[in-house]
Amino acid sequence: MQLVDSHSHFDVAEFDADRSEVLARARAAGVAVQMLPAISAAGFAKLRDLCRSEHGLHPAYGLHPLFLAEHRPEHLDDLGDWIEHERPNAIGECGLDFYVEGLDRETQHHYFDSQLKLARDFDLPVIVHARRAVEDVIAALRRVGQLRGVVHSFSGSIEQAQQLWKLGFALGFGGPITYPRARRLREIVKAMPLELLLLETDSPDQPLHGRQGHRNEPAFLVDVCNCVAQLRNTDAEMIAEATTRNAQRLFAL
Repeated sequence: MQLVDSHSHFDVAEFDADRSEVLARARAAGVAVQMLPAISAAGFAKLRDLCRSEHGLHPAYGLHPLFLAEHRPEHLDDLGDWIEHERPNAIGECGLDFYVEGLDRETQHHYFDSQLKLARDFDLPVIVHARRAVEDVIAALRRVGQLRGVVHSFSGSIEQAQQLWKLGFALGFGGPITYPRARRLREIVKAMPLELLLLETDSPDQPLHGRQGHRNEPAFLVDVCNCVAQLRNTDAEMIAEATTRNAQRLFAL
């Protein structure tokens, strides 16, 4: 199988000690391509250099809501310059997070809306973070308009998923669906349009069932694919082919 990890933070420090070995394991498992979304302006150069140095790694530049304390208004200008000069495959990771206390919602909205407008103006897909904030994310997508992209690690309801599908947005699923208790997410994966499904690991975060407490890595995407295939009562090769095609189409890989 050939797979695309549509959301991997392979550039972060957790992989500095053994990045080559992790990448070799991913490629051996069939994960030949990874989308790497940025989290803050401080990491843009490292992300760029990594993607230039290794085949199959593709960058997205953005300002993650969980790192709000690191962002400055001028970073939005910097982001626009990076997008113009580097021509990445997407903008992100950006979005809203109402789960973590202490993150000012008004400031989150400012950074999110600004990045959505950049995505619209540069005609690039957007990689969206939405935790306990799916309704607000949907409202922002509608408000800005003319957008496409993916809500990664989707955790909302079937009704919210349907609203996103109508907007043409894909949904990304990874480790959380491998947990038997994730019945709501599993029902969404069973029922959703296959052409809007993406697979992800969110490495090094969101370890799969049975690997709790351990670092996640892109090679484990095979297990996510197998889980999706079981949930949809089909073979893993078909899921791999379809989700790879979806990622290639969305991100112009």
